[in-house]
Amino acid sequence: MVFPVIGGDGKPTGYEIENSLRVNHGDSPFLSRSISSTGNERTATVSVWVKRALFGTEHTIFSNKISSAGSNCFKFVFFNDDELSIQIGTTGNSNTTLTTNRKFRDPSAWYHLMAVIDTTQATSSNRVRIYVNGEEETSFSSTEYPSRNADMRISNSSFPHTIGEDPRDNTHFNGYLSEMYFIDGTALTPSSFGETDDNGVWIPKDAKDDLTFGTNGFYMEFKQTGTSQNSSGIGADTSGNDNHFAVSNLAALDVTVDTPTNNFCTMNPLISFAGASDGIDAFTEGNTVVDSNNDTSAAGATFGVQNGKWYYEAKLTTGNQSSTNFGTGWASTNYEGQKGTGNGVGFMSGEDNIAVDPGGNLNKGGTGSTQVFGNRSTNDIFQVAIDLDNGKIWFGVNGTWSNGSATNSTTLDASNPDYSSVFDTVGEHYMPAFGQGSSGQTVLAYNFGNPAFSISSGNADANGYGNFEYEVPSGFYSLCTKNLAEFG
Repeated sequence: MVFPVIGGDGKPTGYEIENSLRVNHGDSPFLSRSISSTGNERTATVSVWVKRALFGTEHTIFSNKISSAGSNCFKFVFFNDDELSIQIGTTGNSNTTLTTNRKFRDPSAWYHLMAVIDTTQATSSNRVRIYVNGEEETSFSSTEYPSRNADMRISNSSFPHTIGEDPRDNTHFNGYLSEMYFIDGTALTPSSFGETDDNGVWIPKDAKDDLTFGTNGFYMEFKQTGTSQNSSGIGADTSGNDNHFAVSNLAALDVTVDTPTNNFCTMNPLISFAGASDGIDAFTEGNTVVDSNNDTSAAGATFGVQNGKWYYEAKLTTGNQSSTNFGTGWASTNYEGQKGTGNGVGFMSGEDNIAVDPGGNLNKGGTGSTQVFGNRSTNDIFQVAIDLDNGKIWFGVNGTWSNGSATNSTTLDASNPDYSSVFDTVGEHYMPAFGQGSSGQTVLAYNFGNPAFSISSGNADANGYGNFEYEVPSGFYSLCTKNLAEFG
């Protein structure tokens, strides 16, 4: 179980990142730009913050390949075994490969990654470098450095720049990208883009005005939501160069508020399991959407909390009362111990898990059901509010709250929860959870403030964080590191 800390120390950093781009590899998404004028082919810097969603397959962050490029290429990529690598192939020069021994498998963490190229260096190992969170990587499974003064084709008019895809083999990125820089003609160090705070955490800093971007340099803030190749598009370059990127298979919903300076909860592919066979093997949209895949399945979230008052929503996009038997709610981190049992959230023995099911029933710790709503259908949105300070929980649907199974109201009744004393194990961490108790397909789109489904009204919590369909109850907050630092 991972409890993320990046951006969560509660101290002002002087610089806040507002947006990221959520890249769902199944949509074949990417940004691309043809280069009209060749820049510096020997020296360059790539800097980007990433939050990975899935593992075990190749995910390209940035490249300059074309389908017929042969050996000419640059690629910054996570390989199948989750190592980070730079690959450069140039006609007439030896290939370059630098692949870390370290593996990157934390779905809750934002990583700051840098690829630095400078073939003018006399020492071969200084010609290609990888940095992660401000530190240079020094342990590699493969090292092959370019010859001195070799042209790397990284800023060549024959090879377009592509973000989120390798065009030769269609290996798309999967997760979140934020604060992306390409510096054409300068080899920079991490201090140009980040700094260490008082708690020893590597954090971003405002770098734009201190940099010289070069001919083909760009800066992606991912603040715009259009799909055209201009300053209003998702691929808008705000460096001042106007090197805007074309948009392919991305939409306004893919621009999110989940960032390195305010990290939001998602569902966790490392806490997914089943009683029958493979369980949930479909986590999409940056781990905000889960698919039970026609099996008894379960999943937990990336955030575990001990105290505080929290709110989330979950939209039923596939499935209904008659065809599925699922639950969404909260569970202790012991939930993972139910692997192989087939028990979904709400049906485990003990009092450390509770959920609402498609029949509108509340199920608590395997002790039976209480109906508080009618049958649920596709496109219904569940609301969950939990008070871990007092051991209480409330469930709602489509803007109506069930208050202690007695009344339904548009206002949460703080004195009348659906269950009291739900979670009372001292020192235990609890997390949002999903469970599918029988075969049948359920797809739930979770919204912890970073929705992957359209919001018609738009409601933030009292701190101004998150984007929800329905009003966040007074005193409850979205699951993000800014709120965790204050209330968690």
